[in-house]
Amino acid sequence: MPTNESLNIISTVSNYGKRLFSFIRGRVNTDEDAEDILQDVWYQLSNQPEAGAIEQISGWLYRVARNKITDKYRKQKEDHLEDFTFEGEDGEINFKEILLSDAYSPEQEGLKKLFWDQLFLALKELPENQRYVFIQNELEERTFQEMADETGENIKTLISRKGYAVKHLRSRLQNLYQEFINY
Repeated sequence: MPTNESLNIISTVSNYGKRLFSFIRGRVNTDEDAEDILQDVWYQLSNQPEAGAIEQISGWLYRVARNKITDKYRKQKEDHLEDFTFEGEDGEINFKEILLSDAYSPEQEGLKKLFWDQLFLALKELPENQRYVFIQNELEERTFQEMADETGENIKTLISRKGYAVKHLRSRLQNLYQEFINY
């Protein structure tokens, strides 16, 4: 039989779920992110020792949601492609400058497209487990913890696989990179 506490949580989820989801969704990139954050809010509520003692439940829920959204953005690695660096003549330069740069001429646009094409060809050369980790972390912006939870792999193993992928991609794309920066 459900306890009084669990009935209060069920009632709160029913009363605030849709509005809270809409609030969160307006502040994150995807429905999945919003669902994850909403789930974290409900989890935090369910772990409150005296959830029934919260006087302003709506204020509490929205404050927790805002904090979870802020935490998510703090945890995201801002420049995932920073791993694509190597020492150039002028210091450290990274592939992200090429991949995400604005092209000012048709030639630059063509070179940028070529670089993207070569990146995907180089990714196909990687062993499946390295390619998976690289794509999930860099292009899908998933954390190593998320991948570890999904695959059951050790986080250090995933990081190592990404390291091997980055080394291969650096080696494979270095000539094209030099052509781009000398353009």
